[in-house]
Amino acid sequence: MRKWATAFFRSDLAILLLLAVIRLALHSLSNGQYGFHRDELQTLDDARHLDWGFVVYPPITPLIGRLELALFGTSLVGFRFFAAVAVSTVMVVAGLITRELGGGRREQVLTAVAVAISPTSLTQGAVFQYVSFDYLWGVLVTYFLVRLLKSEDPRWWLAIGAALGLGMETRYTMGFLALGVVGGVLLSNARRYSRSGWLWVGAAVSLLLFLPNLIWQAQHHFISLDFLAHIHARDVRQGRARGFLGQQLYLCINVVTVPLAFLGLWFFLIREEARRYRLLGWTFVVAFALFYFAHARFYYTAPLYPVLIAAGSVLWGGWINGLRPGWARIAQGVQWAGILSGGIAFILLVIPIAPFGSALWNVTSKMHDQFREEIGWDELAQTVANVYSSLPPEERAKTGILTGNYGEAGAMNLYGPGLGLPHAMSGTNSFWYRGYDQKQPQTVILIGFDLDEGNELFRSCALSARNSNRFGVVNEESRDHPDILVCRDLRDSWPAFWQKFRRFG
Repeated sequence: MRKWATAFFRSDLAILLLLAVIRLALHSLSNGQYGFHRDELQTLDDARHLDWGFVVYPPITPLIGRLELALFGTSLVGFRFFAAVAVSTVMVVAGLITRELGGGRREQVLTAVAVAISPTSLTQGAVFQYVSFDYLWGVLVTYFLVRLLKSEDPRWWLAIGAALGLGMETRYTMGFLALGVVGGVLLSNARRYSRSGWLWVGAAVSLLLFLPNLIWQAQHHFISLDFLAHIHARDVRQGRARGFLGQQLYLCINVVTVPLAFLGLWFFLIREEARRYRLLGWTFVVAFALFYFAHARFYYTAPLYPVLIAAGSVLWGGWINGLRPGWARIAQGVQWAGILSGGIAFILLVIPIAPFGSALWNVTSKMHDQFREEIGWDELAQTVANVYSSLPPEERAKTGILTGNYGEAGAMNLYGPGLGLPHAMSGTNSFWYRGYDQKQPQTVILIGFDLDEGNELFRSCALSARNSNRFGVVNEESRDHPDILVCRDLRDSWPAFWQKFRRFG
């Protein structure tokens, strides 16, 4: 036993696991800095209402959220723990891909660190979203493909199918990677696997894992297709898909690791000695093209890159081995200086470590809205509680809360019970399925509506308070939805109103 333990701690795998633990510790130490993100508030509420599907996503992410609630309660660090575990695990899987492609410890460490400093990866370790788990499943698919092609053992199609199925139960964009694999099989010498029963068994495993959500979608009139169409049209209209190609180079992967990714693509598509791995090159090309022509957001392609970086690291290592020792040390020194500087720069920019009001906070808050959207939710709930408590006791018994978006509803349902507030209603996404307050409130506190919108819905409305935050941070809530209204006498009946109140966001 002692010999086994000694051998393990000296192994390449132990080094990869150590790097992943260091990464996980970084996230755990920094993830409590601000507050819940609006997207997390939605998932937190969905986690309390488990089902086989939700409007925004399949069931796995809320299921993991439910597990985190059971283990850690509403701890901010705890709620983000498994997302951080997922992106940290990708470092290990990417290192293992490098090993399978012939890379030694040096190349495996290079791959793990290069993958870890991707801005998308760093961001997804600092927030609980389905993107983190989609990232892990996608990289596992490519790892299993490498094992398949290296071993020529068709039973690996079972693992590939399982990873694709879990991916589809996490995020529907996994379908693009699945189509990429199909394209890779057809365009490479891996066509021979189409005659293997194991490929079709793997496809059946994938479909079987996805089936519960597929049934849920059928029962709910494939509502997620309506949601995805709405969100996609919004993204295109607002220009969120612009810059897709450029953002691949400095957001989807770190700018200092771009050469490794291009080397990896050349490895899979061009090098004759890598002919057995052509499937992976074509999988990348087909999936990437599908995302591009579909006007996808830049980060949808993130799971495609670790396998390229792994192959690029192997080629780089081989080139280093061919240099004289002095030149090899210089080349490695330059490379690691670039990786460390690029990694530190993006860690400072996308991990929540900047104190409020600091020079770094001023920079990050101008570059992206991730941190700004984590500010003020508890204060919003407290402001609503003050409005609620100002009402006469007999009126409070007939008062409800109606919100305009999922962040507001999630915040009210997270902080509201401790403040004595009734359960909040919202017509957005899966909140709509949870219905309206069964007491059919006569007085309603409106959040996320302006006075004109309130008067369209109710016969009388008045501004009662304005939302802000103690840090003076300008975000969507303080800028676009500051009014808190008290409204009375809904113009429609509650059933009629709710039928037409559904929203997507």
